[in-house]
Amino acid sequence: MSEIQIRSTGTTEVIQSSDGRITLSVPIQIKRRSGRKQMTLPNGQSGQPGKLLRPWDVAATPLQLALARGHRWLAMLESGKVKNLTEIAALEGVDNSYVSRMVNLTTLAPDIVEAILEDGLPDHLTLFDLAVDPPALWEEQRERIW
Repeated sequence: MSEIQIRSTGTTEVIQSSDGRITLSVPIQIKRRSGRKQMTLPNGQSGQPGKLLRPWDVAATPLQLALARGHRWLAMLESGKVKNLTEIAALEGVDNSYVSRMVNLTTLAPDIVEAILEDGLPDHLTLFDLAVDPPALWEEQRERIW
């Protein structure tokens, strides 16, 4: 059975014991980013868990979930399944303003949506920053974010 221990050490070490086990110590830092843990390697690069794991093994970030929710609710409106945002709020058991903010995310510029999906937005940016009264023009959205 494998055992992984995370220790903060200053240098990389490989230690072999007499029973054949090998211990590898690598100095890493673990930080939270968008609700996920991210590893920083000794050379300063960030570990990319999404590139090592299958996409379905990585939990969605809150921004990604909000974007998906907004698109699902917009599709419900466009298909005629519901008449308005108030009806969606009643079905979902949430506030009308929350539904409105999530649907606002569907108006974001494609590159901003891509950055959300790749978890590549600046760390200081919040869901509130994106969803409340986004500018209609994509260039103005970009100026607000970057």
